[in-house]
Amino acid sequence: MREKTKLGNPALPVAPRTSEISSSRAQDKLGEILTRVVGGERVVITRYGQAQAVLVPVSEFREMLGQGEPDLEDLEREFDEQFALMQTAAHRHGVNALFALSGEELGAAARRAASVAPDEKVGG
Repeated sequence: MREKTKLGNPALPVAPRTSEISSSRAQDKLGEILTRVVGGERVVITRYGQAQAVLVPVSEFREMLGQGEPDLEDLEREFDEQFALMQTAAHRHGVNALFALSGEELGAAARRAASVAPDEKVGG
């Protein structure tokens, strides 16, 4: 299984311990994939280079459905990691520029962003 820092589908967020594998290779490696997923890894299954499915541990799936108790320490750690990634001059400049926009400018920017094809979006 090959590790990637960016997934084939930029609409998917890159999560800690996430890997990607083609559907044809996944058929041959199912046991290995299950072991990795049970260990907490998320595995993206691709077809023709596009993400089609994500395998996650059952506990994480239950949390997504609201059936499990969220691990507050994990949530706090994830928040702290994401917050730390945003503490750059470029991010500060972007936030300042965002708050400097008028309502009309902000609406126009949102419309432009919504009209961009998913594979053309920045930051994916």
